[in-house]
Amino acid sequence: MTGPTSTADQPKSYSSPLPTPRPHLGHAVASEWTKMVSVRSTVWTLGSLVLLVVGIGLLAVFETRSADYQDVPLTAPALFGLLVGQVSVMVLGVLTITSEYGTGMIRTTLTAAPDRARVLTAKYLVFAAVAFLTVAGSVALVGLASAILRGGPGAGRHGGGEWAHALTGCLYVSLLGVLGLAIGAMLRHSAGAIAVMLGLVTLPPVIGGMLGMWDTMAPLGRAVLRYNAPVALMQLFGLPDADTGNVPGNAVQLLLLLLVTGAAVAGSYAVVGRRDV
Repeated sequence: MTGPTSTADQPKSYSSPLPTPRPHLGHAVASEWTKMVSVRSTVWTLGSLVLLVVGIGLLAVFETRSADYQDVPLTAPALFGLLVGQVSVMVLGVLTITSEYGTGMIRTTLTAAPDRARVLTAKYLVFAAVAFLTVAGSVALVGLASAILRGGPGAGRHGGGEWAHALTGCLYVSLLGVLGLAIGAMLRHSAGAIAVMLGLVTLPPVIGGMLGMWDTMAPLGRAVLRYNAPVALMQLFGLPDADTGNVPGNAVQLLLLLLVTGAAVAGSYAVVGRRDV
């Protein structure tokens, strides 16, 4: 019989020669950034956004005169493309997370980074930064072209407040994309989440107009017509409103979207943290 194994014969614990830092949010952000810049959906959606905002905006600049800007800001031409381009931002927000569920890549992601809240936070941070910078850059390009080509004496006086309002509009569109990401995290289905976002943006003006046909529902219809994404964007960009009634202020429009987006983001954390992949 052999005696008990000596201490010298016992296997030693393995110690990696490579540094093994404790995972943190920065690692998750770097991972999400790599995903964001390496997939085709980012190129197609953001590329279409830039093409719409810059293309339609420059076309509007060339078709206007300096006198047309006496009552509207020089950044207004960017709005025409942004009203359509906001769909690209919402679609990218949805695909930022639903594409991983569709391909099953989310299992690999959560195996490498089991802290689901950290992964979701990294997705929100990376997407929000990319979306805002892309939207703001496109709007700034159109605004600069408008200021150079149409900002003469005939255009009247224009101040820096116009640019601040335009940046607020860019933030509004970016929040719509964050809302799309939150809904995508809860539904985990690309088509379903995109349909929900399109309904939230496009249906309120239609519903408001229909409700206005009945006297009893007219107050609700007017409220729906005033509190929706297209109207909010036009307000934030400083376009004059034909409705001289009780029009909500810019802060109210932005606060409403912040509340809705915040509730959806909180729901996404609750759902992703409790549900299996």
